[in-house]
Amino acid sequence: MPDLSHLWQRFLLASALIFGLLLGVATTVFGYSNTAPVNVGWSIFHLDGIPLWTVPVVPMAVVLVAGTLYHWFNSLHHFTEHMRHRRRVHELETELTKLHAHMDQLLEMPEQSGVRLPATTVTADITPIESEPVPALPQPAVLNGDGKAEKKPRKRVAPPALADTEPVALAADGTAEVEPRGELPAEA
Repeated sequence: MPDLSHLWQRFLLASALIFGLLLGVATTVFGYSNTAPVNVGWSIFHLDGIPLWTVPVVPMAVVLVAGTLYHWFNSLHHFTEHMRHRRRVHELETELTKLHAHMDQLLEMPEQSGVRLPATTVTADITPIESEPVPALPQPAVLNGDGKAEKKPRKRVAPPALADTEPVALAADGTAEVEPRGELPAEA
């Protein structure tokens, strides 16, 4: 279903315009038709000899001018609030960009934010440990004349024998040390 609020707003604006034009025409006709002077009294205020058309037209004009000024100031307030919020949104977007760049650097992710932070590198001297060679990956199946794969006997690969050593530990200077089992490391 279409959103009718936009159409309703246009209808109200068009109706207000037509009503204002009709009111202006009626006021003009009333002003030219009633030029005789009248005396107006309200409580202690007395106005003598004013044209009749000023009695309805002047209060209506005062209300229209006051309403127009009120709406202008109200629009100005909304505009200043909008600009304040817009400035705050830009500040938050800048902060978010910096946080993304910092998070990318911490997680060592590829740069996505466009802001470059200085990169840091970590180096360590580790002596290689000799181990058994890694077995090769299995070869793809060979098809026989029927279109089916030939069955080959599967080889079992035994896991490498565990050395009688502890896992590798890094010393304070960054070099790797391997200690044999059974001996406790000397505490400093």
